[in-house]
Amino acid sequence: MKASFPHSILIGAMLGAPVVAGTYDVDGATQYVRSRKWLPAGKENEVNKPADNGFSTAMKMVAGKWKINILCELGVAPRRFGRLRQSIPAISEKMLTQQLRELETDGLVNRKVYPGSPTKVVYSLTESGAALNAGAEGLCLWAEQFPSRADA
Repeated sequence: MKASFPHSILIGAMLGAPVVAGTYDVDGATQYVRSRKWLPAGKENEVNKPADNGFSTAMKMVAGKWKINILCELGVAPRRFGRLRQSIPAISEKMLTQQLRELETDGLVNRKVYPGSPTKVVYSLTESGAALNAGAEGLCLWAEQFPSRADA
C-alpha cells in the first residue's frame, strides 16, 4: 500500500493516532509502519529479529528438552546408545535418536561406528561440544542449587 498524505497525518500518527501498517511515501522517502513504529527504508525485515550473538547461537544449538542432559552425560564419558538411554530414563528412544542426530549435525557430538556383529556405536563430545558443555555445567550447578518451584 503506497500513498502520499499531508504531514498533519504523520504528526498525528507519531503521537499515537492509529495508522494502518504498510508502506507510505513521505516526501520521496519510503517509510514502513509496523505497530506504530516508523522504520527507515531497508529496515523492514529487521523488525523483531533477534540479535545474533554467541549466547543466542549456543542456545539455538542446545534448544531442546534433552540436549543439555545428553551433553552432561557425554561430558562424563563417551557412551553407547543403550547406556545413554539408561542414564536419562524419562527420554524415549525416538527422542534420544532425534536429539543425538541434531547434536551431531551441529558438530557437538561425534558418532563412531565400530564394525562387527552387532554393530557398536559410541557417542562422544567433539571439541566444540566439550567447550559448550563446560559452559552448561554452570547452568547445571545453578539448577541444583536453586531447584524450580515445580520440583519443590
